[in-house]
Amino acid sequence: MGVAVDHTGPWTVADVLALPEDRTTRYELLGESLVMSPAPGVRHQRASFRLHVALDSAARAAAASVEVLEGVNVVLPSGLVVPDLVVADAGATADDPVTVDVDAVQLVVELVSPGNRTMDRKIKPMLYAEAAIPHFWRLELDPAPMLVIYELEGGRYVERTTALSGATAHVDVPFPTDIAPVGLSRQ
Repeated sequence: MGVAVDHTGPWTVADVLALPEDRTTRYELLGESLVMSPAPGVRHQRASFRLHVALDSAARAAAASVEVLEGVNVVLPSGLVVPDLVVADAGATADDPVTVDVDAVQLVVELVSPGNRTMDRKIKPMLYAEAAIPHFWRLELDPAPMLVIYELEGGRYVERTTALSGATAHVDVPFPTDIAPVGLSRQ
């Protein structure tokens, strides 16, 4: 069951972080507005977990000084977001903070959910680009798995690779890895 939120006036990052932990709802701050989303479903979580494992394995194989995290709070200049996956500098997570500063984030990944399509496809990528996060990936699950890989160029994300169902995407940054989107959400 979600939490009843009683709040007057504009929201701050501190206000959002003071909310009780609630596994059924994700809380994000866009500007001064609180945005609540339902927790992701099983297919989404399965794909997120598998992508997390693949990224973590690739980072370790490359001896990259990063940590791959799921559903962590990232503080942006424009608020607080909870990307599905984050690759952050290992030093920024060493003290187990409640939030990760955007300057430490190398990659964010959003898995498009039916209830969050506009946020995942339009709003969040714009916020990530404004915050100068170098890499953004979007994993679409419907109608068929598709991974779209973007790099920041001139303040905007430019599509570099699209791996459709049955294909494998190879990337070299932030570390070398191959991802086949079709196997990520299959039971």
